Amino acid sequence: HVQLVESGGGLVQPGGSLRLSCVASGQSFGDYCMGWFRQAPGKERERVATIDGLGFPVYRDSVKGRFTISRDTSKNTLYLEMNSLKIEDTAMYYCAADKLRPKVCSGVYYWGQGTQVTVS
Repeated sequence: HVQLVESGGGLVQPGGSLRLSCVASGQSFGDYCMGWFRQAPGKERERVATIDGLGFPVYRDSVKGRFTISRDTSKNTLYLEMNSLKIEDTAMYYCAADKLRPKVCSGVYYWGQGTQVTVS
């Protein structure tokens, strides 16, 4: 079965950096949409960045220029490089991989368990 395992979260000061990783198993996601989402306490889960099966990234406005999503298809691994972190970036960060079909982002995902990012 499919598993997504995130790592790399932690406590960082404002202006600092973190690199999140997500290792996928059970299926090759090399040409599938994958992404990072986050959820802060009391708020709904929101998309941070996605990268479709063609390699095109999409970012939410608040992270543009600070975050970079990338993937290593040989390792079936997704990354999120986060720079210039702000207090408002504090959240549980979840990795997602498309469940339905390759190439485009269907919006139906497998989910990881999450990794906590705290900026303080």
